[in-house]
Amino acid sequence: MDHNSFKTFSAKPPGVPGGVEAKWYVVDAENQVVGRLASRVAAVLRGKHKPEYTPHVDTGDFVVVVNADKARFTGGKETAKEYFRHSGYPGGVTTMTPAVARQKKPTFVVENAVKGMLPKNRLGRQMLKKLKVYAGPEHPHAAQQPEPLEL
Repeated sequence: MDHNSFKTFSAKPPGVPGGVEAKWYVVDAENQVVGRLASRVAAVLRGKHKPEYTPHVDTGDFVVVVNADKARFTGGKETAKEYFRHSGYPGGVTTMTPAVARQKKPTFVVENAVKGMLPKNRLGRQMLKKLKVYAGPEHPHAAQQPEPLEL
């Protein structure tokens, strides 16, 4: 038996010749639970839904999330949960509930949830760029012909 016939397959990123094809998906977040929506979206951004998934290569697809302002939390998290920020200065702690965050920036709740489920490195930041979140039902990516992603 020839030893060269057992080559480990390693996927190539999209954009490289012979690379994985990156598709576009659209998700309607209306009445979806934030965490469950985010975990599915994060898996698609990472490429875990594909048989060619390779941990150290960005084999994921683009995800467009619409109606992000209508995603919901279970229980009392809308008012009890807190997002924590620190400016780096003494006494520079700022906390914000999802209800307040929604008024300031409607897309933050979904973006933050997905970001927390991606790797914390260069690859994760690259994957996060493929997430497009919009507060309303409209999005400017019709030209990419995104297909609906069932959750």
